Amino acid sequence: MLHMKYYKDYGLAISGLVMHHKVDPLEYNREVDDALPLDGLITPNPELRELLEDLNTSKVKPWLFTNAYVTHGLRVVKLLGVDDLFEGITFCDYSKLPFICKPHPEMYDKAEREAGAVSSQSCYFVDDSYLNCLHAQARGWTTAHLLEHDMPEPLGRASKYQIRVLESLRSIFPHFFKSTSADGTAQSRSPQL
Repeated sequence: MLHMKYYKDYGLAISGLVMHHKVDPLEYNREVDDALPLDGLITPNPELRELLEDLNTSKVKPWLFTNAYVTHGLRVVKLLGVDDLFEGITFCDYSKLPFICKPHPEMYDKAEREAGAVSSQSCYFVDDSYLNCLHAQARGWTTAHLLEHDMPEPLGRASKYQIRVLESLRSIFPHFFKSTSADGTAQSRSPQL
């Protein structure tokens, strides 16, 4: 399938379409990504919101890092009901050709710069793409590879951490959550209404 070939070869299917078929990426975004009827498919996720609200933002800066164009990336987090919990977004800029996307090193450089990271070693990253995690880990980012529930475990790990649910981040990085102590034990959380 062409989509998967371009995704594997370039990190993003649209990259191959632009390179080999002269597709206009902004038109593609308008006609495909922004036109997708996501309103019924993606709904607010209270568990994700609770997890993100529990981040201690004096210790970690929540930052979106996506291969999507900005309009699609922001639309998805708004539908999930978590758009107000991120301090910024690094996205694949379809308006600048040639555009860069994960897993290209320049995209990670861009994310570090835009997020104001003091060093690569200060970056923490969660992604569902094996390649994206592999490249982030190689550059010194602390990385958690999120495996979808139906995805088999890869033969080799992409990163030090491999998780099935985002809630596992509480045990991997307890120091970043207000409700867990540095030793990983749960602190009392206020009841949810």
